[in-house]
Amino acid sequence: MKRMHVHISVDDLKKNIDFYSALFNTEPTVQKSDYAKWRLEDPMVNFALSTNKGRTIGLNHLGFELESNADLEDMSQCIDENNLEKLEEKNANCCYAKSDKYWTTDPQGIPWENFHTLNGIPMYGDKTEQQCCSGGINSQCC
Repeated sequence: MKRMHVHISVDDLKKNIDFYSALFNTEPTVQKSDYAKWRLEDPMVNFALSTNKGRTIGLNHLGFELESNADLEDMSQCIDENNLEKLEEKNANCCYAKSDKYWTTDPQGIPWENFHTLNGIPMYGDKTEQQCCSGGINSQCC
């Protein structure tokens, strides 16, 4: 099963948390000093905000959160079968989680992060193993 993923870079996290909490009628599932995430069931979406950190404010990336490694590998196969450019990240530390990922980029340059979360980590992107969201294909992410 797939869960849509949307990640937006913001300049005022609290203001955006207040807005999206009202819009979704619920508080974030995860809230940190530089990050918030709602894992909603209806609609099934993983909606994340993070502070700007030098990037453009607005849409950061889109993607799919996959329930299993098998689902992630099916997504990888789909990307390959359609000759889309792909970047693989295994055990990536990003957004308070360790995940396996396959990135691709749409024709407008919007990164798509297809990922399966392995477990949580205590920091936004513990850079001891891999850079946080090494950037998808066009290095605009996280």
